[in-house]
Amino acid sequence: MKFPSRFIALSAAVIVAGTAGAQQAQTSPSEGGAAPNWDVLMRGRTHVPTPTTPAITAADLKTRLYIFADDSMQGRLLATAGNVKAVEYIAAEVKRMGLEPMGDNGTYFQKVNLVDRKFDPSSRLAVGSTAFNPWTDFAVRDQGSAARSLDGVQAIFGGTWGDSASLIDPAAASGKLVVLKVNPNGVSQNSGGGVNRGLVTRHFANAAGIAVASLEAMPPLMLQLFQQPNQLLKDGEDPVVPSFLYVNKRVADALLIANIDSVKVGALGATVTSTPRFGEFPTEYPARNVVALIRGSDPKLREEYVAIGAHNDHIGWSTRPVAHDSIYIVNHLFRTGGADDRPPQLDATQQAQVNALIADIRKRTDGVSARPDSIYNGADDDGSGSVSALEIAQYFAAQKVKPKRSLLFVWHVGEEEGLYGSEWYTDHPTVPRASIVAQLNMDMVGRGAATDNTGITKEGQRYHGNPNYVQLVGSRRLSTELGDLAEAVNKTEKRPLSFDYSMDVNGHPQNIYCRSDHYEYARYGIPIIFFTTGGHADYHQVTDEPQYIDYDRMARVAQYIADLATKVANLDHRPVVDKPKPDPHGQCVQ
Repeated sequence: MKFPSRFIALSAAVIVAGTAGAQQAQTSPSEGGAAPNWDVLMRGRTHVPTPTTPAITAADLKTRLYIFADDSMQGRLLATAGNVKAVEYIAAEVKRMGLEPMGDNGTYFQKVNLVDRKFDPSSRLAVGSTAFNPWTDFAVRDQGSAARSLDGVQAIFGGTWGDSASLIDPAAASGKLVVLKVNPNGVSQNSGGGVNRGLVTRHFANAAGIAVASLEAMPPLMLQLFQQPNQLLKDGEDPVVPSFLYVNKRVADALLIANIDSVKVGALGATVTSTPRFGEFPTEYPARNVVALIRGSDPKLREEYVAIGAHNDHIGWSTRPVAHDSIYIVNHLFRTGGADDRPPQLDATQQAQVNALIADIRKRTDGVSARPDSIYNGADDDGSGSVSALEIAQYFAAQKVKPKRSLLFVWHVGEEEGLYGSEWYTDHPTVPRASIVAQLNMDMVGRGAATDNTGITKEGQRYHGNPNYVQLVGSRRLSTELGDLAEAVNKTEKRPLSFDYSMDVNGHPQNIYCRSDHYEYARYGIPIIFFTTGGHADYHQVTDEPQYIDYDRMARVAQYIADLATKVANLDHRPVVDKPKPDPHGQCVQ
């Protein structure tokens, strides 16, 4: 599942590994739920594969996931060799099953037009004759190829982000470089000195640029991340937006021709004489969706499609290995939401508790549990959804009589970086977009135990899973009928699942409806349901590995989704859309 900032995934292990030096506020142990089961750290990391069968089984899913989330896939990061290997595995499997290729030029692959954007190290931010140095005086956040230039732009002090009463009117920022201080309440939860870039950009949408004066507060790893190439989806004209910088106090004072700590809100400052630049280059490896079809049995209805999807990518690897058991223990005690929580700062008592557990587990595993780990395997996120889609595909491929409507399987790339693959597919579908009657999305469907912190309520209370647990998001946001069908089909299952709609409420702070591939279909008025077993302490951590997956539950969820797909595919009508359709190019709001 997409996280607002890749920084969290890369930095969490580093910060927690040396707990005494953690920089973030302490989080509390999980309220309620079952106690962690440390015996899972004794489970083997390898699995002998067995031939898969037409039935949807835990054994099949285990075989598939140990392949798909293996270290050799290198975390399946977008546009890397590891992701290429992962999508080629999927394509080989659907070819073996006999699915029709529905990608480009008769293949299973649909190439997504992605480019690398790299900061031009020769470029500078300059005020008058004074040029400032990148990464020490300022850091650039790439806003895309249509970010406004700062050349000849005058600065203005915009006030303090996090204190709305102090901010200038957005109209006064039009065409200016808005310099902002940061109130601690305005700092993004997990981002050091950062702010929620999207919110700030939207607030000052007509500004030429935004300069946030908090560079000194940023962790070095965040600055390191900002220097990495940024992938950009190229599809027509990019929206025009402000440039975005973080600056130190020296730069802020120079821009304002005054001390930022005493300058008056709305005061005009200096004019920028040189602006940072980016260049665009082809990615080293391609970004590809995998698209395959099971043709429907009804001569007329087969031209309509029930889409079943997951995402094939994850977040790669870190250059700083950590002890696997150490981060597992710390997170399962004190960071139960994984990357959705801040890295914890342990007090002496908590550190002693962790040390005692580590010593006991290493004794029981002969030290094997202490292995250095740097790969974000993404077994649950979204290895679980990807291999469940494969299992569902094999289930339908083996049926002598297919459902009436066709089943369209899409393994989207680049979900973690910004829903790139699903945005590209829905903008460039390989079947008529209007003929897709529903989309069923699976992302993180392999956990959901009572030991897992599966989410929070809108009010911020943590909750946990149970033996039958699964979350549904968006099931009635466009089609009441589709949501009702989901409930009705569940009642016919041998072991019905327990549906949780807590994450689907309007205004939920985690905004799950907007954070996975289903939304790219929903924006075009296609009814969707997002299925997930929710969050956990291993979310976007190196500990999201196949040995921690609940394969029996995963098989139940996959079978249920197959049964729901059958029901929708065999309807004598499309699921009725009785809710307002969103603007396909507007901002997603849950």
